[in-house]
Amino acid sequence: MDISTDIWGQLAVEASQVYLSDGTVRSPFADTTIEKLPDKVLLHIFSYLSHREICRLARICRRWRQIAYDTRLWKNVSLRPEVSGLHVGSLEMLLQLISVRFGPTLRYIELPIELITHTVLHELSAKCPNLTHMLLDFSTAMQLHDFSEMQAFPTKLRYMCVCLSEVIFMEGFMRKIYNFINGLEVLHLIGTYEKCEEEEEEIYEVINVHKLKSATPNLRVINLYGINFIDDSHIDAFSSNCIQLECLAVNFCNKVTGSTLKTLIQRSKRLTCLLMNGTSLKSEFVMQAEWDKCALQELDITATDLSPECLVDMLTRIPSLKFLSAGQINGFNDGVLKQWMESGTTRSLISLDLDSSDNISDEGLLKFIQRQGHQLSACCLSGMPHITDQLWMSILPLLGNCKIIVMGTAEKLGVNIHVDQLMDTIASNCGNLERLELRWDPDNLRFSDKSQKAIDILRVKCLKLRCMVLSDGRYYETVKANFERADRITVVRTTTCCRVSPYHLLRNYNDLIFN
Repeated sequence: MDISTDIWGQLAVEASQVYLSDGTVRSPFADTTIEKLPDKVLLHIFSYLSHREICRLARICRRWRQIAYDTRLWKNVSLRPEVSGLHVGSLEMLLQLISVRFGPTLRYIELPIELITHTVLHELSAKCPNLTHMLLDFSTAMQLHDFSEMQAFPTKLRYMCVCLSEVIFMEGFMRKIYNFINGLEVLHLIGTYEKCEEEEEEIYEVINVHKLKSATPNLRVINLYGINFIDDSHIDAFSSNCIQLECLAVNFCNKVTGSTLKTLIQRSKRLTCLLMNGTSLKSEFVMQAEWDKCALQELDITATDLSPECLVDMLTRIPSLKFLSAGQINGFNDGVLKQWMESGTTRSLISLDLDSSDNISDEGLLKFIQRQGHQLSACCLSGMPHITDQLWMSILPLLGNCKIIVMGTAEKLGVNIHVDQLMDTIASNCGNLERLELRWDPDNLRFSDKSQKAIDILRVKCLKLRCMVLSDGRYYETVKANFERADRITVVRTTTCCRVSPYHLLRNYNDLIFN
């Protein structure tokens, strides 16, 4: 929202001037209230607030109500109260909002199951011609509305996210929208992985992927997250029709074995990002792929059961790999790291995540970082009890270009971590740091009365630091208080509610985000 620089300049000049009144130094703003601010300044202030807060402010006065209902504040709307969205009490109220409040300015909307009806979708199609991003949440559905009369659907969608139900079949709805979504570039299908219980339950294929791929030939980014029925045949289906495919994510789809990887690589010449965290990849299938002929730059194989031979074969054949997440793999050892480094295919590497790789020694890591550390933008060596502050003190001077660093393990250690020295070393060598996480147990962190000085140096020298995650404890409270005194109240967080990930460096990161 553009605000004339002249207004801000005038406010700054007037704020810096003072005058004497009854012998007291006073500012010209001493008697100024918020009511005297121009409407466009108030509009800019309101733009930083959530819609819940904006609705509360609309009750203050007529002027604020008029500003709060300005359509420019309603470009991105969530109507899912369980994820901080607005609660709409009835369909009639929503239809009125679409007509009066949203209109042509609406770009993004999230709808829960109770608001996904043919009348709402018709109204969005008619009144919101610039709607390009939509999330439809069916995850809690026990029954769909009747879509037999649906004749219209937003036609300019570029991004669509569908949260699936475990038991509701989507074909009755999907066949009504196939003709309207051929312009989609980004598709998210979100499963129920995080809601799964331990006992085995019958699995239903609640959406027909083979029909969906025929309706969406222009997809660049496909994210199939935690869907229990997705297997290699579905990957094959998308690759057969989506020639523009750049990024494929099948994280936590545990039926994926990699049997169609060879075909995927052959067909998808533009594929640069492949994310397969938590899948059931088999080494023999992975080794059949023609990795040396692919354009792949970003790869996530975390928590897979690949053998050392498979890892060497794959990593030494991918010519331009920039991003690798390969944590929680027993087969990833010093030998794999050494052969990969000696092959020369690490020359483009900028991000490395080896979380919980217990079979890699600190000596092997040191040699690798000594050779590649200067080019890394992300280094995540967490979850390994044998990697302590001693190794980090040795490699931090080599990580001068790092933006993301994750260190430590939640396991209680037999040694103490001297965190003050770590902070000094980070501050001295990592001026570009944006995200930092220390996962060590609070009982293992040792710090002195002079910790405030070390934290001050870190805060002053790492000005780009936007997120620092620590385990909840005395040191967390100390660091949080320090940053809050400097009016940087959102930087310090706990591992309970936040985790640092190198995914921020992915080329399609913004497209991969879903709520």
